[in-house]
Amino acid sequence: MMRKLSLLIAGALMGASAMSLVYGAPGSTANAAGSETYKQLAIFGDIFERVRAQYVTPPDDKSLVENAINGMLASLDPHSSYMNAEQAQDMRVQTKGEFGGLGIEVTMENDLVKVITPIDDTPAAKAGVLAGDYIAKIDGEEVRGLTLNDAVEKMRGLVNTPIKLTILRQGADKPIELTVVRDIIKVKAVKFRVENDIGYMKITSFTEKTYDDLENAIDTIKKQVPNDKLKGYVLDLRLNPGGLLDQAVSVSDAFLDRGEIVSTRGRDPKDVTRFDARPGDDIGAKPLIVLVNGGSASASEIVAGALQDLRRATVVGTQSFGKGSVQTIIPLGENGALRLTTALYYTPSGKSIQGNGHHARHQGRPAAASGIAGQGPDARRIGPQGPTSRAPMRATPVRARQPMCRRIRRTISSSSMPNSCCAARRAIRRSRRIRTRQC
Repeated sequence: MMRKLSLLIAGALMGASAMSLVYGAPGSTANAAGSETYKQLAIFGDIFERVRAQYVTPPDDKSLVENAINGMLASLDPHSSYMNAEQAQDMRVQTKGEFGGLGIEVTMENDLVKVITPIDDTPAAKAGVLAGDYIAKIDGEEVRGLTLNDAVEKMRGLVNTPIKLTILRQGADKPIELTVVRDIIKVKAVKFRVENDIGYMKITSFTEKTYDDLENAIDTIKKQVPNDKLKGYVLDLRLNPGGLLDQAVSVSDAFLDRGEIVSTRGRDPKDVTRFDARPGDDIGAKPLIVLVNGGSASASEIVAGALQDLRRATVVGTQSFGKGSVQTIIPLGENGALRLTTALYYTPSGKSIQGNGHHARHQGRPAAASGIAGQGPDARRIGPQGPTSRAPMRATPVRARQPMCRRIRRTISSSSMPNSCCAARRAIRRSRRIRTRQC
């Protein structure tokens, strides 16, 4: 069912962007620049030299050029940008879904790095790192004063290289010194569990491993609950910033038998690419609920849009982010890469959600933790668009729990009340999220 597509990214990786990987020159060339354009470039060169020579403090030439390039690209749209070599490498790590590290999920608490959980069978777990530990020092350097991202970058690194952690543990008389040797850490893109007779699956991002992780989740749920007792599934896409387009297509295809999943349309009217579902519903036509909110962007919106337009699932939640453009990643050798908007994508009904977001069939109560319609903190963190560039939130608050409960009950199965209803409702209500990273 997996498709060998070009590496198109539809998501908010590194700033809510969607990308395709191109080697060499872009497929279409622009008209030759006119003489007036070269005059403007000459003005730029003149200003650049004057800034270098006369600014009150000597500027960094590299920063000047990078900022000038990004200024040009930012004037086009919020998603086109230049990535230097370090940023381009970070983007590749995110999309690959694995990195050299320790194998712990962490957050910041009281200016220290707190271990949420060590990942099973990883260097950190084998070295004795426990959930609830606080990392006070990394290779002898105090963690206080570092951001979570800074601390994570220090703990990631080359495979087979050692790192020394100073850990504060409840009940320990003194700090614990542990030496951990980094290894390849594979990030789980899908978290899942069974709640009574409902299978719950949360996709955190669309990396190269998402579809395989989803198939594993479905298979495990089927083993845990007999088919005659399994009433349906909840697919949670809340706060999912997006990712690879081929993974979004494959995830959609897992629940579909037929129909167009998504199409992309470029600058040339003839440049239209369509992706269709293949026969075979991996959950056997069981009822499906999809959860979305203001942090669900791009690839998440592709999945939600396809499943709703093709009447395969009921989409529940608040208005999604509204990211419907595709960016092409053009490698620039050792100088990084150019991320340029080259297409828009459309749902099966022919609708573009760019700037408008995806509207759920059943809409829930807005909450700041959900990053709704660009108004909450998560929307600002996930994407570069500010609240002024977003369409107004049009979600209708749910008056009470029971009406939503009845809707879920009807969707899952008339025979699944009350346990399935309550399980699905609990899954919907679990929207509290601590900012975490894996390293």
